[in-house]
Amino acid sequence: MIPLRDENPSQSRPLVMWLLVAANVAVFFYELALGPELRGFMLEWGLVPHRLSLALSGAEGQVVEAGIPLLTSMFLHGGWAHLIGNMWYLAIFGDNIEDLLGRGGFVVFYLLAGLAGGLLHYFFNSSSSLPTVGASGAIAGVLGAYVAAFPRARIITLVPLFPFFQLTALPALVVLGLWFVFQFFSGALSLAWGGGQGVAWWGHIGGFVFGFLAMQVLGRRGRRRRRRDEAL
Repeated sequence: MIPLRDENPSQSRPLVMWLLVAANVAVFFYELALGPELRGFMLEWGLVPHRLSLALSGAEGQVVEAGIPLLTSMFLHGGWAHLIGNMWYLAIFGDNIEDLLGRGGFVVFYLLAGLAGGLLHYFFNSSSSLPTVGASGAIAGVLGAYVAAFPRARIITLVPLFPFFQLTALPALVVLGLWFVFQFFSGALSLAWGGGQGVAWWGHIGGFVFGFLAMQVLGRRGRRRRRRDEAL
């Protein structure tokens, strides 16, 4: 299923969301300009779990230096499809979460969701030497928050009914709930098979769970803030 848009208009202009999209796109074009130096750039600024493990054990490097990629990796992408897919989901669902949390709150929430996803990915892949990149953990946090705050919001979705496709409006709980189930089973299978390091399944899971749980608290505050703004 491919979500195309939601029927849940935000009440404010999602400035931070679009700035995040612009930052990710700008960094990606910088990556393209690096040419043969790109691999070294990804190894330096992407999250390399084994390097963080060495720093935590005291064997090599500083913990802070090895942990910085938990943040910087959120703004790196491995290709056009990776970038477009992530930004597509952020553009559909991010405006409502920014509307609910406010601009400053949304920035903090987004970064914390990305950190939560990165840490869970590290937990299950601590010996991996592959650099992990992408905003998927942070955006999964946005998806989890959206399910918690707007479970009945209608999502216009492209549903494959091979050989045809059908447009239908489905509740966010169905669309994003199925997305999470797919991530969870994929992550579980990757552990069982000892592979799957090419996709940060547990980063997606960690971000989503963080977003869902955080919204249980933050969502109530955001709704109260929005009601006060509407009363002014």
